[in-house]
Amino acid sequence: MDDNPSASSYSYKPSLFGLPSHFELTANGLSWSSGRRAGVIPYGAIERVRISFRPSGLLGRTYLTEIWSSSAPKLTISSQSAKSMVEKTNQAAPYRAFVEALHRRLGAAGSKAQMVGGIAPYLYWPGVAIFFGVVASFFVLILRALQTGTFAGALFISAFLVLFVWQIGGYFRWNHPGIYNADALPPDLLPPL
Repeated sequence: MDDNPSASSYSYKPSLFGLPSHFELTANGLSWSSGRRAGVIPYGAIERVRISFRPSGLLGRTYLTEIWSSSAPKLTISSQSAKSMVEKTNQAAPYRAFVEALHRRLGAAGSKAQMVGGIAPYLYWPGVAIFFGVVASFFVLILRALQTGTFAGALFISAFLVLFVWQIGGYFRWNHPGIYNADALPPDLLPPL
């Protein structure tokens, strides 16, 4: 059993007009409900778990856990919940506690689920190549602006390059594809304590 009983359930609202999604760790498995759909997935029937993150605004991150099973649709658990058209509530602490408790349950049940961190390699590596291509293009633009004496333009492009590397570079840095164990979750893919 989990030391923290509040970690055994988690709810979030995926969008302003969407219905809330609720998840609970029970003795029988992962109980879930989303709108009119609901079910229980035995821990042994969970085939794959993926944890990742998405940039969310200039300062935030949205952490995601996706769960696949042949007995249920793909389930997505997010660390942010919709509050209004433009505002989301950060639920990092309860999200982290729930995801850690889920992995402890999977480990205790002897689950054979594939645990995947980051994004799929077939999306990651082409994305990294495009990222470095865009960064190289920015450097060419900066050099060209400096050669023509357009220092304000070079400064503007440099500022945009820094923002681009910070947002998109961080996305690729933390979402590096990999396999992990239920007892050793990748720390970069969970909200900090």
